[in-house]
Amino acid sequence: MQPTMEELDSEDSGVQDVGPQINVLVVQILETMSVLLLRIRQKLLEISILICVILLVFWVALFLYGSFYYSFMPTANFITPVYFFYRTDCPSPHHSVCSFPVANVSLLKNGKHQVMTYGQPYRITLELEMPESPANQELGMFLVKMTPYSKAGHIVDISARSAMLHYRSSLLQALGTVVFSPMLLTGASEQKQSVIVELYSEFKDNSYNPTVGAIIEIHSQHIQIYRAHLYIFAHFTGIRYLLYHFPLISALIGVMSNFTFLSLIIVLSFLQFNLGGRRTRGKAVMQQEENNEPDDLNDQSEPQDEGKAAESFDDRGYNSVEVEESIPDVGVEESDDDSRELAEDEPTCEAGDGEMILRHRNLSQNMLQSSQALTDTTDKTYQNSFGVCSSC
Repeated sequence: MQPTMEELDSEDSGVQDVGPQINVLVVQILETMSVLLLRIRQKLLEISILICVILLVFWVALFLYGSFYYSFMPTANFITPVYFFYRTDCPSPHHSVCSFPVANVSLLKNGKHQVMTYGQPYRITLELEMPESPANQELGMFLVKMTPYSKAGHIVDISARSAMLHYRSSLLQALGTVVFSPMLLTGASEQKQSVIVELYSEFKDNSYNPTVGAIIEIHSQHIQIYRAHLYIFAHFTGIRYLLYHFPLISALIGVMSNFTFLSLIIVLSFLQFNLGGRRTRGKAVMQQEENNEPDDLNDQSEPQDEGKAAESFDDRGYNSVEVEESIPDVGVEESDDDSRELAEDEPTCEAGDGEMILRHRNLSQNMLQSSQALTDTTDKTYQNSFGVCSSC
């Protein structure tokens, strides 16, 4: 069976009906996809801006904590070598050393910056590496003196402490030599002792007379020293103690506190900006509404005035008609002219509220003027008629 022409026409009509629907559906899908892509772009832009702001605030918080730590925390420790010197120009030929060993130590970092902070207590110790020689063992106790001085050369303070080698018997020395003989032979170990002399337990620098150096003197001409070092340790208390002994926890708390504070400031500023913008827009809308209220009142009052004018005009027209009926031949032409003027001054409805308001106002004024002119005309007519009647 071959399809008839009617079936082919119906199939063509069905295809033609489905075609526009498919086009509309494709257009809707494309519009939806474009809107979705636009929203995705906006969200990605907002997220990227938020991430940049968070990173910026984090770096600012880290910078603030680092600046605070650098300015608040003083130098924790300072180590400097001590080089002793002595005089050899002795008047007596029997003595090769004519003075005590003396050392001049600078207490400036890199020769410019102060090592000790004002008001911060410091522990100052001197470490002496001395050989276990018979001369040092026979030396016994000796005195170590430290004299800090200012930039002007004034003496700030004086401290003197005694020290000596630890006692070791000859048998103990012999046993130690036998046991550590391999290391002693290879040079990995030496027969020496480190003597630590605490010169100051809590030294505080004076802000009016800061210390820039110190003179260290050992009161013994026969002392033998390998090397010496001066140690300055800060004795921290309170927040400085926590910052120094717990640096990671302190840094985490400090950075997070700064980050929270800065984020709070940014959020409050953003809210204030939005509220200020809304308030200004609200004030503008209120002012616009207030400016529109007198126009509405004028629009409402104008129809009432027009109604009153029309009523007065009708009343006066009725009176004028009665007068004209009583006196038919007088004032007819004037009333016709007035009616023609009124017909000419009738408003035409055009687009635009401002033009309509102006036309209504002109109409009311013309109506009032015409009513006054008509009243004068009727009065004159009445007087004339009354004069004619009296003459009759």
